[in-house]
Amino acid sequence: MYRIGIDLGGTNIVAAVVDDDCKIIAKAKTPTATPRSAEEIFDDIAKVAKQSVDEAGLTMDDIASVGMGSPGTVNAEGVIEYANNLGFDHIPAKEMLIERLGCQNIYIENDANCAALGEAVAGCGHGAKDFVAVTLGTGVGSGIIVDGKIVSGSNNAGGECGHTVIVVDGEPCTCGRKGCWEAYASATALINQTKRAMEEYPDSVMHELAAEEGKVSGRTAFDAMRRGDIAGIKVVDKYNKYVACGLINLVNIFQPEVICIGGGICNEGETLLRPIRRYVESERYSVYSKVQSKICKAELGNDAGIIGAALLGR
Repeated sequence: MYRIGIDLGGTNIVAAVVDDDCKIIAKAKTPTATPRSAEEIFDDIAKVAKQSVDEAGLTMDDIASVGMGSPGTVNAEGVIEYANNLGFDHIPAKEMLIERLGCQNIYIENDANCAALGEAVAGCGHGAKDFVAVTLGTGVGSGIIVDGKIVSGSNNAGGECGHTVIVVDGEPCTCGRKGCWEAYASATALINQTKRAMEEYPDSVMHELAAEEGKVSGRTAFDAMRRGDIAGIKVVDKYNKYVACGLINLVNIFQPEVICIGGGICNEGETLLRPIRRYVESERYSVYSKVQSKICKAELGNDAGIIGAALLGR
């Protein structure tokens, strides 16, 4: 049995045919090319979905269901209520895909939830029933799986762990609050922390590293730390504490089997994960429990959301 998974992003639309083993057998993509109308975007969504089917040597008759992950808030009726980066406001996504693809089994979900489902079933979760995925990117995205089901709350807007406050009256967040986890643990926050440290330490090797790369990035402080730079060491240690603080909260609330860390920062691998695990182990409420949450790096990369979207039909 084959299913289509679609990842609707602000930059690209990607569709793939996924088999029963959660393997992608064919893929197609096209630029999202915003800003433009929802009708134009959905025409292209249908186009790449059909292209992926053609690439797989199949027809739409071979497709059991179609799932799509979208940014923003998606309700139970398959309506994208709001997605600011796409300019969407109450877009009937399910209805529009049924009309364009001729398939009745259409499922629409938030993209972070799809990525969490993909990792939980086919990635680092290896079938975990209780699972949390955290993405350290431009913001802090998250998806929560409890007893094998996506947790999205009574209004389908739940699971936004990045907008839980870890510092009262702290750094301003893009959501309008102050002190959100996202304002301290995102890649954007890390870059801002690095820049402030560079101002404080004019002799830091981070100046040289940023000049070589042409910008300050999420790697700058980590690369400086590896060279023994005191400013880089301080930035990385503080950043690790911020990431760990939010993870400890998630452990204390959900006690998941697995917490998956994704996003560009996760490419630091054990350099990031090892100290974070130490902080979590020392501060979690369940310190004496024999079963503890495993913290690991995401395995599926950009395919997590596609595979998760395809799994919605299961």
